[in-house]
Amino acid sequence: MATKVRDIMTGSPTSVSPELDLVTVARAMRDEDIGAVLVADGDHLKGVVTDRDLVIRGLAAGGDPATVKIGGIASSVTATVGPDDSLERAAQIMRERAVRRLPVIADGRPVGIVSIGDLAMEKDSGSALADISAARPNA
Repeated sequence: MATKVRDIMTGSPTSVSPELDLVTVARAMRDEDIGAVLVADGDHLKGVVTDRDLVIRGLAAGGDPATVKIGGIASSVTATVGPDDSLERAAQIMRERAVRRLPVIADGRPVGIVSIGDLAMEKDSGSALADISAARPNA
């Protein structure tokens, strides 16, 4: 059974420049079948953008998706974990901060991302959340 974040995280997370437009990032998320990207300037993590952010802060706000910069709608990173942190620590941070994803940082740079679904599949494989997280996406 996995005990450390590195055992369940998604490694080599997709990161995008804060200068990219909403449409470009949405297409990258679609093409890679992911629900979140890290926003980074080089190795410096600036924020996180989820598919929900694209809709709520991007489209619903009325901006032009071809010109709205992703850095302007990114959520600030309020917490991170390291690859050697325990799964319990990651779950505690998610609970305290009410977040569903945590960037994984090593030597000052993003190396992964861990989601609440990753934790559910590892810690409670029979739960509804684990089932949903493990299911193939609707296409």
